[in-house]
Amino acid sequence: MPSAIMTPPLFSGSPEKAIWIFTDGACAGNPGPGGWGALIRYPERMARLAGYEAHTTNNRMELTAPIKALQTLLDQSISLPITVVSDSQYVVKGITEWIHGWRRNHWKTSTRKDVENRDLWETLWTVATRVPTLSWQWVRGHNGHPENEEADQLAKSALLAKSNCFETHAI
Repeated sequence: MPSAIMTPPLFSGSPEKAIWIFTDGACAGNPGPGGWGALIRYPERMARLAGYEAHTTNNRMELTAPIKALQTLLDQSISLPITVVSDSQYVVKGITEWIHGWRRNHWKTSTRKDVENRDLWETLWTVATRVPTLSWQWVRGHNGHPENEEADQLAKSALLAKSNCFETHAI
């Protein structure tokens, strides 16, 4: 089960013994074309992932970024602790607080409405619960945090280029 919200300072702890994921989403219109970006800081390298969808919402892009990053790590059989950092309270509170009630209430909100983006929440829950040690942090967006700014640029670049990408390099 995903752990509770962690509070800043960001990128604290030993980067040699953990993996940090910084995510963001972007949308031109809401709904409209969108992009998502994820910066993965491994102990020995960095990876950048980004993707594009022609018709989506900002919240869907915010959710897609951690899903794709966590799926990438699970495909690599990573066993280190992972922290996901997002500037979306929708994502962080959704996965650490709200999802428990949604699941208990058969994917209904406290006002008995259907949970929006249920498909992505179910996917995020499935992926997150497969990670042995996972924590979530919220960071204020567009506030000068270098990794958050880079994730934002990845999302915006994917949106503008209308393409997906993955790259990795040593740090």
